[in-house]
Amino acid sequence: MKQIIAGILAHVDAGKTTLSEALLYSSGSIKKIGRVDNGDAFLDTDAMEKKRGITIFSKQAELQFGDTKMTLLDTPGHVDFSAEMERTLMVLDYAVLVISASDGVQAHTQTLWRLLKRYEIPVFLFINKMDQPGTDRETILLELKKQLSDGCIDFMALGAGTEEEAQENEKSSTIMEEIAMEDETAMESFLETGRIAGEQIREMIVQRKIFPCFFGSALRNAGVDTFLQGFDRYTLAPEYPDEFGMKVFKIARDEANNRLTYLKVTGGTLKVKSPLSNADHVRFGEEVWEQKVNQIRIYSGTKYELINEADAGMVCAVTGLDHTYPGQGFGIEAQAETPVLEPVLHFRLILPEGVEPAVMLPKLRQIEEEEPELHIVWNEKLQEIQIQIMGEVQTEILKSMIAERFGVEVSFGPGKIVYKETIADTVEGVGHFEPLRHYAEVHLLLEPGERGSGLCFQTDCSEDILDKNWQRLILTHLAEREHKGVLTGSAITDMKITVVSGRAHPKHTEGGDFRQATYRAIRQGLMEADSVLLEPYYAFRLEIPEECLGRAMHDMEQRNSRMDAPQIENGMALLTGSGPVSKLSDYQKELNTYAKGRGKFFCTLQGYEVCQNQDEVVEAIGYQPEADLYNTSDSVFCAHGAGYLVP
Repeated sequence: MKQIIAGILAHVDAGKTTLSEALLYSSGSIKKIGRVDNGDAFLDTDAMEKKRGITIFSKQAELQFGDTKMTLLDTPGHVDFSAEMERTLMVLDYAVLVISASDGVQAHTQTLWRLLKRYEIPVFLFINKMDQPGTDRETILLELKKQLSDGCIDFMALGAGTEEEAQENEKSSTIMEEIAMEDETAMESFLETGRIAGEQIREMIVQRKIFPCFFGSALRNAGVDTFLQGFDRYTLAPEYPDEFGMKVFKIARDEANNRLTYLKVTGGTLKVKSPLSNADHVRFGEEVWEQKVNQIRIYSGTKYELINEADAGMVCAVTGLDHTYPGQGFGIEAQAETPVLEPVLHFRLILPEGVEPAVMLPKLRQIEEEEPELHIVWNEKLQEIQIQIMGEVQTEILKSMIAERFGVEVSFGPGKIVYKETIADTVEGVGHFEPLRHYAEVHLLLEPGERGSGLCFQTDCSEDILDKNWQRLILTHLAEREHKGVLTGSAITDMKITVVSGRAHPKHTEGGDFRQATYRAIRQGLMEADSVLLEPYYAFRLEIPEECLGRAMHDMEQRNSRMDAPQIENGMALLTGSGPVSKLSDYQKELNTYAKGRGKFFCTLQGYEVCQNQDEVVEAIGYQPEADLYNTSDSVFCAHGAGYLVP
């Protein structure tokens, strides 16, 4: 049988977990379909998930149908838990994107689509809730083609019966013509024979030229069998190398508090008692370690089966590893990139009397391992724990987790925005570090990058001036930590930083000298540059009664938001656009008041843009760059056997 790892993704409330239940039922893996609303869903097992009726943690289930053995990974749909979903994308062979027929393509659906494109994952679409009044297949298909891709094609006729029967039915000719439009070779086949070989269709899906669409209702188990037949028929088993490789995508703990490392074997075989080491990919500040795998578990819901070895293409959880983290690669696998979706809010953690931050911090680090969208920051200056997260729903989940696991009732201060900084002009930053018997000098060119490009490091320096090894070391120091801007002390982004020159001493230079010189060079450049403050923006979708449209448009203008032209249908208005997180994060409460519960407000993170009220924010934060001695721009020189500072 072919082994396929498939992830199920959707905007919140599209019916993703309901579809997972229907797939498990139709394939014979469970005897009864559970309901999210009833709290008896096979995959939503956590008490908080049952209480809230949403998926918070990604889960795994095993099912078999036709010639396919599928590992199904159910991921959270709520935007607050997007990083959990994004980590799962690293190990998928295929994705099943669930879209609600009544809601259509939402802002978060488009974010998911962009992520699937970035990770180059082939996609099958299941359009759910087709039993609801007013849903029309043709209209939905047109929307999918317009909003997502022209390659979205109705595959319902190709999923039923045998492959021969599917190619012969009356609708198949129209579908084949649509498929042929997306590929030249397929077009040649179609013009010659009037058909396209199944093998060719499978290849086109893998190459993301076409995206098969299936329609039905997961709640009524309609269209699910056709989807499973189509998925079995039009997927290809990936090929894996013999060399060992594995990728970690999640850390969790079982009921007995054993640490579980969820991973996919991407080459060779992983065996029980195999020694694993991080020696090939050591991060800055990380110790080299070697540990043995104690157990290999294949989970399906809360139950698991113990196996002695996992072959390439399998997803499993292992015990015995204490230092792994999501995104870590072993063997032939490189480290994964950091997630695109990052926290945009930070809160001060308020501990009850008698609980010391020093005692609580290591416990919180345990939760941070499991929750990739959570960043725990110890603020040395304020002597407080700060928590960076995606949204306010997470604070409630976090509160429950801390109380349940550690018996501590915490609360949170008011939420604040996580800002970033960039520059508007090109500058050269110089860092010189020369206390007695040490020497390093670094020259960096700092250039503004495109919005959303992050940080890009490169070198353009002759080896006659600075040896290649030292240049590589400077690049390591640039990438090893988060560098702070000089306006608010926020992390810098959207910049190209190039090593243009440097100096080392044949006798007195040590590795740490270049770290000092590099940090000072960045900082000195930033002090010279025209710095720009960036704030996070939401893409929003606002559904309101037509009579409330004027009020909604006025509200959005007041909140510095950009809007598209409103669409009006059946007495309801749809308003889409984007605006600052700082102005939109609490809008749902106001909407409930004036729309009397008939309005819906969906937000998804769009990225960072120039802050509208920079001077006001900078003044309120009151950051003093010269007083930040940990991030200094001063250089150290030496004269008469003593070092001295040059501001």
